[in-house]
Amino acid sequence: MDTKELLKKVRKIEIKTRRLSDHIFGGEYHSTFKGRGMTFSEVRQYQFGDDVRNIDWNVTARYNEPFIKVFEEERELTMMLIADVSGSEFFGTDKQFKNEIVTEVAATLAFSAMQNNDKIGLILFTDEIELFIPPKKGKSHVLRIIRELLEFKPKSKKTDIAQAIKFLSSVMKKKAITFILSDFIADDYEQTLKIAANKHDITGIRIYDQREEAIPSLGMVQMEDEETGELVLVNTSSKKVRRNYEAFYKDRVAYYEESFRRSGSGIIDIRTDDSYVKKLLGYFKRRG
Repeated sequence: MDTKELLKKVRKIEIKTRRLSDHIFGGEYHSTFKGRGMTFSEVRQYQFGDDVRNIDWNVTARYNEPFIKVFEEERELTMMLIADVSGSEFFGTDKQFKNEIVTEVAATLAFSAMQNNDKIGLILFTDEIELFIPPKKGKSHVLRIIRELLEFKPKSKKTDIAQAIKFLSSVMKKKAITFILSDFIADDYEQTLKIAANKHDITGIRIYDQREEAIPSLGMVQMEDEETGELVLVNTSSKKVRRNYEAFYKDRVAYYEESFRRSGSGIIDIRTDDSYVKKLLGYFKRRG
């Protein structure tokens, strides 16, 4: 992609996602995550309408009347976007490839964080850390993140989600609002996720194409493994082959859902032909 074409693409994504974050997500994002960056400053007597979750039970017991903790909002939060750039992200049968949706969702989240005056960082991963952009503020920084998401050429095609989460824990000493964008066709990351989720506010955004859920019966088909580049002949008319593939796919999705649920992290599922706007808004509202 030449520079002119790249800048055109960046601008197009900026216009689309900036509008979404300005009109829809800015306030939702702020109200969803503002409580994550609070520091406890003092207590005062409980007043009608206060959130009972903020009652300080020790002080309440001492004075025999309800007291509430007063929080001071920290000046800024840090958002980390962790995007899977492995081979399987370059798949799509409907309007868009998965990696294009990843870019748009990440851009929308980044602009929402920018409106909130938060820092935004980016980790691109395969089975290794391909790129790390440390968190910073500002529009030019967000545009750089979009550029990398659009143009980055990974060295590897494989996936290792645990590796990306470990890297997050090693570079982010303070709590970060973290979104992991992937198709999650991987395993062996539950334990690493559990440890990281103790410190960070993590959400997994699974981006997938409906045609990946099952193989149609088309006879003998030559297929390329997107992560190894290997060409294999697959007999798609075999029920066993189709059943095995479906079982493998469902198993990975179940592993993703259980791993995130057990670690107390959030999940959002976005199909390539879905409206990611609705999915993100619904998630923010549920959490807000």
